[in-house]
Amino acid sequence: MKPTTRRLLIAAMFWSLLVGAAAAQDVEASDMVRGGIQAIQMIDQGKADELWEGATPATRKRVTRTDFLAKVSMSRSPLGAPLQRTWVAVNRQAVADPDTDTAGQYVSIEYETRFSNKPDGTLRELVSFHLDRDRVWRFSGYVLR
Repeated sequence: MKPTTRRLLIAAMFWSLLVGAAAAQDVEASDMVRGGIQAIQMIDQGKADELWEGATPATRKRVTRTDFLAKVSMSRSPLGAPLQRTWVAVNRQAVADPDTDTAGQYVSIEYETRFSNKPDGTLRELVSFHLDRDRVWRFSGYVLR
């Protein structure tokens, strides 16, 4: 599949989840939680490259595909498969920035996750989305802590 086609399909997938959100204040937390789960499941399935391709332009400008894939692999590989994942928080943030690609509305969803190679403890996964200038919510980041 061509990279441009793949990016459009990923953007359409996230857009279909969030289509009711004409403005940032109208976005439903449950839609963002579902979108976050879909993003994390792409990582679970080894599709982090597709996730990066559908990311915001600012994200792709800030971190190269190679670096993103390496960081995701380095943080997730030792943990094994996810056994249990529960969302624990949805946060909104408005960022003022002279760079119009990074300024705007963000929603971050935090999940508490138990992994097979760490069964007696949990880690936090944070997935973020940015409302781009075209009013489409796009993946903007993933952090494991």
